Amino acid sequence: MIIVFGILAVTTKKIFHAAVYLLFTLINVAALYFCLNYEFLAAVQIVVYVGGIVVLILFSLFLTHRVSDDMLTPPWYRMVFAMLLCVFGFGFAFFLVIVHNFPEVTNTPIEISVHYIGRQMLNYGSGGYVLPFEVVSILLLAALIGSIAIAFKTKKNV
Repeated sequence: MIIVFGILAVTTKKIFHAAVYLLFTLINVAALYFCLNYEFLAAVQIVVYVGGIVVLILFSLFLTHRVSDDMLTPPWYRMVFAMLLCVFGFGFAFFLVIVHNFPEVTNTPIEISVHYIGRQMLNYGSGGYVLPFEVVSILLLAALIGSIAIAFKTKKNV
């Protein structure tokens, strides 16, 4: 479902439909995290991406009063370049996974508790989460700037 909704989000002509498909894609990614028993990561996925970025994009779309407008179709050479770039990216990632020598893990898993997660979130050192949260804040700022850019009405030639 992640792949299906991801493809629909990229290929649809309606911008509102693309935002809704992106919402379903990110919810399915959170469901995948739940299936892998990464409850905290799934909750962060829902709060930050679904609850933050997608809602911000949808809010900016409703502010523009152009929700039902069709998106412009890019020229054919850009689409071919994007497809080639995607195929190369997938091939390169597949190659890296195949040739990587994954070491066997012999240590015992860490017992995860709320106290441990709180300590790791405030840790600046190795294994801390302060830097990733700062990166997420920059991501949210970029999404806000992008939604403001979408919200600006363009002047049509009369």
